[in-house]
Amino acid sequence: METLCKIRDVYRAISEFEVQFILLYDLSLNEGMLLCTLLNRPKLTSSEIAEALGLSASNTSKVIRSVEDKKLITRLIGKEDKRQMHFTLTSEGQNKITDIKDVAFEIPELLKKVVSTV
Repeated sequence: METLCKIRDVYRAISEFEVQFILLYDLSLNEGMLLCTLLNRPKLTSSEIAEALGLSASNTSKVIRSVEDKKLITRLIGKEDKRQMHFTLTSEGQNKITDIKDVAFEIPELLKKVVSTV
């Protein structure tokens, strides 16, 4: 039962962190993780993004669409096969991820406490 309570505390702390992250950057955690993923691997397909983020194809599609709508990523359509698409950061996306990396934001105290006891 103690493990379940710790998992609950981690979940609550991550939720609290996401609320702060959304307020600061206008991005969900999944959107932020997509930008980080593309920063480290600059040209990925949607299935590669899904695998990297640990999301279903449907959820990945929603995250990609949302980040595209914010003009932070763009689609690169294959020259030979138009069905083959890759995604990459736009200059706005690169600026956004740089801003995130440059600003030190607090990890919620609850998360620090939970992580230190796991």
